[in-house]
Amino acid sequence: MVFLYDADMEFKEVMLIDKVAGITSFDVIRRLRIIYKDKNKTNKAPKMGHAGTLDPLATGLMIIGVGTGTKKLGELIKLDKEYVAEILIGESRTTSDMEGAVVGAVDAVEISPEDIVTAVKKLIGTIKLPVSAYSAIKKDGVPMYKRARESAKLGEIVTNVPWREMTIYEAEVEDIYVVKVSGIKRMIVKVRFFVASGTYIRSLAEKLGSDLGYPACLYSLRRTKIGKFRVEDALEV
Repeated sequence: MVFLYDADMEFKEVMLIDKVAGITSFDVIRRLRIIYKDKNKTNKAPKMGHAGTLDPLATGLMIIGVGTGTKKLGELIKLDKEYVAEILIGESRTTSDMEGAVVGAVDAVEISPEDIVTAVKKLIGTIKLPVSAYSAIKKDGVPMYKRARESAKLGEIVTNVPWREMTIYEAEVEDIYVVKVSGIKRMIVKVRFFVASGTYIRSLAEKLGSDLGYPACLYSLRRTKIGKFRVEDALEV
């Protein structure tokens, strides 16, 4: 049986957490450990882990295992996931999201809403895509983002990245609008994705841009569901 995280700060086997932007997935666990120690007046917190990383700029649902609940994480991480992504069309970056340096840009973007909807629908299915160099997956035992950050310090960009098959069950345009980025008007496409575990939304963002004929990157990302679990039932941390 899976238990949830109660509003009265009672720690259970498995907790649903709504991660805020600007912190890492491990920061979430670090904060929970502090809360646990304060609540229980102890210097030691139980073992904790999570069922799937979220990037610092991303928000939304994380499943945290506590104590014996960590044994459930291996199965929970395999669950399908739902995301709401805002994709910036007209600009690509080293990290595939807004954290990195601009590596490709155009002065203007001209795409009809109909063409955008068609391109998003074409993402549905199983496709093989490169994984972002700043992802948390390991290559030769080292998380890729660590290699990428070390390369960035040397002024280098990692291009030798693995390709993975990613399965997209649903892809639906929720909104299309314009924002200013560094004084330049950019198009944002807001898409709801329902995907299999192991699908990288930053890869889908770049793929969408490529299919539309423009550089693109992830503007924002929110994970809303993991299996049957919903972010509405989670506690913000």
